Amino acid sequence: MPVKKEPSGRRSVEAKVEVPGTPEEVWQAIATGPGISSWFVPTTLDEKVGGRTKSNFGPGMDSDAKITVWEPAKRFVAETHEGPGAVATEWTVEAKDGGTCVVRVVHSWFADTDDWDGQFEGHTYGWIAFFRNLRLYLEKFRGQSSTIVALSAMSNDTNAWDRLVGPLGLAEASAGARFATQAGTPELRGIAEAVNPPQWPMVQLLLEHPAHGLAHLFAMPMGGTTLLSIRLYLYGDAGRAVAGHVEADWRRWLDRQFPPQP
Repeated sequence: MPVKKEPSGRRSVEAKVEVPGTPEEVWQAIATGPGISSWFVPTTLDEKVGGRTKSNFGPGMDSDAKITVWEPAKRFVAETHEGPGAVATEWTVEAKDGGTCVVRVVHSWFADTDDWDGQFEGHTYGWIAFFRNLRLYLEKFRGQSSTIVALSAMSNDTNAWDRLVGPLGLAEASAGARFATQAGTPELRGIAEAVNPPQWPMVQLLLEHPAHGLAHLFAMPMGGTTLLSIRLYLYGDAGRAVAGHVEADWRRWLDRQFPPQP
């Protein structure tokens, strides 16, 4: 989404989504560690002004922020320090008719150049993908704890995405259609929820096997290489019980498909 620029030098970007649930239920999903970890990335959060929130995006990739505003079931703000300096991230929950709420996230910072605009515009597109997870979580798994299986691989192959989804049988996946991965690959079964066009490679899956949950697979260019990311959100005791086996199965298969670089 485009960056909004104000005469004061304040810049901001925002993303929003309408989700099912009461403000209290939605707040539990976006403003508690277990709730956020059920649809985003592993997160801890101290629920108070002055508390810290930390999200882990992978080995050595932690985002740490300090909570500066805390209004339960309505709004909180967390501040971190990134490239342009202090960056405030504001979350709000607005109740709507019909048992839904609008969740809005706004990143704001002060700058007199456009140097960081592209990065923050990219953040909003990332939220669009994760907000799909949030909506599905509140529709299907509200209040349930999640065990996350998160894996990644790097590839210099220009066809890296095809090498990931092709053998899995997901290259021709379409939203609303049932799917099952092919023999010799990690087992997934369920319904495809969202499939992006090739220029923004991503598939989101509603899982029935190996446990009830969500899967989010995407590819992201990083210089001359491509980052391939697989995140599975496995819910309840059944998900917790199989997570270790599922992670090991995926790791073996990914290392065969994309041998680690020396």
